[in-house]
Amino acid sequence: MNKQPNIVYILADDMGYGDVSCLNKNSKIHTESIDKVATKGMIFRDAHASSAVCTPSRYSILTGRYNWRSLLKKGVLFGYSKPLIEPGRMTVASFLKEQGYTTACMGKWHLGWTWPMKSTSEEDVDFEEPILDGPTTVGFDSFFGISASLDMPPYVYVENNKVTAIPDRIIPEDKGKMFWREGPIAPDFKHEDVLPKLADKAIGFIEEKAQENKPFFLYLPLPAPHTPILPSPEFQGKSGTNEYGDFCLQVDDVVGQICNTIDQLELTEDTILIFTSDNGCSPRADYNELADVGHHPSYVFRGHKADIYEGGHRVPFIVRWPSEITEGSVCDKTICLVDLLATCANILNVSLPNNAGEDSMSNLDIWRGKSNDSSVREAIIHHSIDGSFSIRKGKWKLEMCPGSGGWSYPRPESDYFGLPSIQLYNLDTDISECWNVYKEHPEVVESLQSLLTQYVINGRSTPGVKQNNFEGVEWEQLWWMIK
Repeated sequence: MNKQPNIVYILADDMGYGDVSCLNKNSKIHTESIDKVATKGMIFRDAHASSAVCTPSRYSILTGRYNWRSLLKKGVLFGYSKPLIEPGRMTVASFLKEQGYTTACMGKWHLGWTWPMKSTSEEDVDFEEPILDGPTTVGFDSFFGISASLDMPPYVYVENNKVTAIPDRIIPEDKGKMFWREGPIAPDFKHEDVLPKLADKAIGFIEEKAQENKPFFLYLPLPAPHTPILPSPEFQGKSGTNEYGDFCLQVDDVVGQICNTIDQLELTEDTILIFTSDNGCSPRADYNELADVGHHPSYVFRGHKADIYEGGHRVPFIVRWPSEITEGSVCDKTICLVDLLATCANILNVSLPNNAGEDSMSNLDIWRGKSNDSSVREAIIHHSIDGSFSIRKGKWKLEMCPGSGGWSYPRPESDYFGLPSIQLYNLDTDISECWNVYKEHPEVVESLQSLLTQYVINGRSTPGVKQNNFEGVEWEQLWWMIK
């Protein structure tokens, strides 16, 4: 490796494992561009977001730290929320910036920032004034995008730390697959234009930085195929499934545009390109409609977005780096999106401080096909929307709740009556998590619960000095959920 590689990280929003055709041979959505990346790189079949919902998994991607160690113990942030990333915490962006990279984020932030306020009312924003504590304060040289999900107000673009136009009206709520919440909208903002605009901004950034003798990091968190599901006219009906499938093809097209730009600028050999998703597919995609045409966004996995089950957090993950990764390779090692920070540090041969990347493990040896026991994580922790935990070690997965912990049956509280308080599954023989075998293997339950407790107490799941978790008002609740 002769130079610092460029890094382009494309993050889809709510795209299921089964929506990517190179991972699901029976997929009715043919993701040609993503499949092309796979033929030139490595497919991961056991990759996971740290959470089954978006804000927490994004926190983990950028900080290398499990989301439940932060202030946010369950749920997600919204468009007016305060910043989640703690002041002074190292992020992938701040780390790479220290190593001489130009860093940019184009897309859906959803990690909170501080809006300037006219009053104490949460939504009484002074849009004339700059935002504080945004992406440019945690390591990004530049930012263009939206504050949260595309269905969450305010509907404005923010460039660096200023909105590009002042909202001039209130847009009413829309429902169904086109769902968005009521809120202020700027005259330059149209929901259906956001994905194409972000693609154009990303391409412009790559073209500009290709002229400079300096490596770059582009974090591209797309707002799709999350609601509102709004495929452009040229994609409508193209998938042969429903609007969600069409929107997935539009995401695939964005991946193709980014790849083509990198290739045309002759940056391919020296650029790491990653495609993944922040969690599983949302039920708003209409699983019944998709099943009627033979498509299953969660593939063979149980559950979907928000759930502790595999369908909630097992995600597509494909990486292309021609100078280091054998093309057409497939990996079954268990990895997590939290691993980005440690992987970047390993690539650049830089050690992380003890108070950074506490749950991040380098995947570099795995990418190179040289993995051994020291480069494979001991265990991985998953988290659902209601704050439920699971821990996976090898074939065993222990879930510390009676049901999904999310939106599928059995749902928290309403469907939990009479169910065992924990679930244990052997994923080697029961990948669909149908047979709870906790009674047959009490020693496995005890061992995994002890390891989970150790990871919480130590403030880290990797070797190193013990660290503190954020002991917010809900920390006691978190503690009792794993005891």
